Amino acid sequence: MWPSDPQPSNPDPGRPSDGRRRRIRTATRQALHGISRPAAGNPGGGPLSRSRPGDRLPVHPALQTAASYAWRILVVGGLVYAVFSVLGRFHEIAVAVFLGLVVTAMLRPVADLLGRVMPRPLAVAVSLLGSIVIVLGVLALIGESVAGERAGLQREFEAGIGRIERWLEKPPFRLNPDALTDLQSRIGQFLSSHRSTLISTAMSGAHRLVEVLTVLALALFCSVFFIHSGDRQWGWFCEQLPVAARERVSVAGRAAWRTFTGYTHGIVLVAATNAVLVGVALFILGVPLALPLALLEFFAAFIPLIGSPIALAVAAVVALAAKGPLIAGLVIALIVIIGQIEGHLLHPIVMSWAVRLHPVVVALTVIGGAIAAGILGAVVAVPLVSVVWSARQALRRAPEPEPLEKAASPVP
Repeated sequence: MWPSDPQPSNPDPGRPSDGRRRRIRTATRQALHGISRPAAGNPGGGPLSRSRPGDRLPVHPALQTAASYAWRILVVGGLVYAVFSVLGRFHEIAVAVFLGLVVTAMLRPVADLLGRVMPRPLAVAVSLLGSIVIVLGVLALIGESVAGERAGLQREFEAGIGRIERWLEKPPFRLNPDALTDLQSRIGQFLSSHRSTLISTAMSGAHRLVEVLTVLALALFCSVFFIHSGDRQWGWFCEQLPVAARERVSVAGRAAWRTFTGYTHGIVLVAATNAVLVGVALFILGVPLALPLALLEFFAAFIPLIGSPIALAVAAVVALAAKGPLIAGLVIALIVIIGQIEGHLLHPIVMSWAVRLHPVVVALTVIGGAIAAGILGAVVAVPLVSVVWSARQALRRAPEPEPLEKAASPVP
C-alpha cells in the first residue's frame, strides 16, 4: 500500500473503533451510576431503570459521611481502650505521675518565688520539705485531738447508740427491741466466725499500705524533677517529634498545663473553703471529731458534686450517734447550705476560668470515671476531660502550621 493512499478508518477489523470505545466507556459509566440509555417511554433518559442485577446502586452522601465517621470513631475508640488498658496494667505509675503533676502545680509557683533569692535546687528542696512538714503537722494535730477525746467519744457513742435504739422503738418505726439485740449478737457471731477472713483482709490491707507508700515515694521523686526542670523536659519531648507537629503539640501542651494548674488551684481552694465551713459549723454544734470530719470534707471535695455530700452524710451519722436527731437534722441542713454555696458561688467564681465544662458534663464524667476506676477514676476524670477539651480548643484557635519546606528552612 502506498503512503499516499487513504488509510482505512479501522485498520484492525477485530478492534473496535475510537467512537465505539467512547460509547462503551460512556455506557459503562452510566451503568455504574445507575443511569440507563433512553428507552421508549423515557426519551430523556435519566436515573431510571436501575433494576438490572449487575448495576451498582448509588450510596447516599449522608450514609457515606456516616460510614467515614464510623470507622474513624472505631479506630479512636480502639486507641483509647488500648491506652486505658496499658494504664490499668501500670496504674501505680500513672497515679504516681498524676500526683507528681498535682504537687508540681501547687508548689511550682512557690519554688519560682524562692528561686529569686536562692539557688533553684535549694528552692525546690525548701518548698517540698516545707509542704511535707505542714501536712505531717496537720495529721499529728488531728491524731492528738482524737486520742485526747477517745474516752469521752466512747461514752458519747455508747449513749448515742442507746438513744438511737430507743428512738427506733417509738413511732413511726416501732422496731422490736429483740430485733436490735439479735442484730448485735449476729454481728458478734459473724466477727468471731470470720476471724481468719478478717485477718487475711488486714494483711492484704498492709500490702495495700506498702503500695500506697511506694506510689507516694515515686510521686515525690517525679515532682522533684518536674518542679526543677519540667519546662526543659517538655522542650526535649517536643524536639523528638516531627518538625511539622512540634508547634501544634507545644500549643496543646501549654493550654493543657494552664488548665490543669488552674483546676488544681481551684479545687484546692474550694476544698479548703468547704473544710473550714464544715469544721466551724460542727464545732459550734458541739459534734465530736469536728477536725477529722473537716479533713474528710477537704479530701472528699476533690470528687466534684458527690464527694462533699458523702462526707457530710458521715458527719450527720456521727452527730446522730453523739448528739441526737436534732443536731443531726442541723447537720443535714448544713449539707444543703454548703452544697448551694459550692455549686452557685465557689465553682462559678473559682473554677469557671480554669474549667469550662457544663455541670452535666462534669456529672457524667465523674460517674463514668467512678465506674471505670472507682474513687481514683472519679478524682482523675474531670481534670483529664478538662485538659483534653482545653487542648482541643487551643488547637482550633491556633494558626495552621507552615509547610514542611518552609518550616525547616533557616530564618535569614
